[in-house]
Order: sequence, then C-alpha cells, then structure tokens
Amino acid sequence: MNINLTPKFLAKTKELEIDFNDIEEKFTHGSGHGGQKINKTENTVFLKDLKTGITVKIQKYREREKNRLFAYKLLINKIEDLKKGKESEKAQKNFKIRKQKQRRSRKAKEKMLEEKRKRSELKKMRRGKE
Repeated sequence: MNINLTPKFLAKTKELEIDFNDIEEKFTHGSGHGGQKINKTENTVFLKDLKTGITVKIQKYREREKNRLFAYKLLINKIEDLKKGKESEKAQKNFKIRKQKQRRSRKAKEKMLEEKRKRSELKKMRRGKE
C-alpha cells in the first residue's frame, strides 16, 4: 500500500490493528462545480473498511492523492472513535471543551469571589503605605 501517512497515523493503525488489505478503495467521478475537470477525472475517493463497515467518501481537493490521504486519515479516526469510544482523542477534546464552557457551581463561584476580595484588600493595604 503506497500511502504517505504520518508516523502518528501509522502508530494508530498498528494500535487499532487496522489491516490495509481489509480496506476497499474506489475512485469515482466527482460532483458539483468544476466542469470538464470534474467530469473527466476520477478524483473522488471512496473507502470502506470491511471489518467494521465504516465508509468514507472524500472530494475535498482536486488531486486524487490528497483526497486519498485525507480519506485514510478520516477513516482511521472514525475507526478509533468506534473502537475506543470515550478514550478516543476526539471524545477527549470534546469533553475538555464542554468542561471549559460549563458554568461554575455556586460554591466555586463564591470561593473565587472571596479570593478576589482578599486580594483586593491586600492591594488596598499596600496603597495606604506609600
């Protein structure tokens, strides 16, 4: 298989035990704008993992190889989400963002405001000494 995946994705394929022989690969004509270029070339990449049944169809770039590389990366990430669930990178990033956007509890907010009041008093005392 002649795919120029980064070492990070190659490590993921080994960890997830993905066999490239189990991936069905097709190239088809694209759709949408582009006219003659779209109608003549087969640059849309369709990948299907036979073990999990996950399919990916990509037509993001004009070049077939870029689409192919992007499709393999997307397929690997989808398989990781399926196999790892909450432990996958995507799930952890989503959890982190959700946690950051979450409102503080009443007790936490009171504690933060109390710390601010103490700090304010300390600064007022310093100003008085000058």
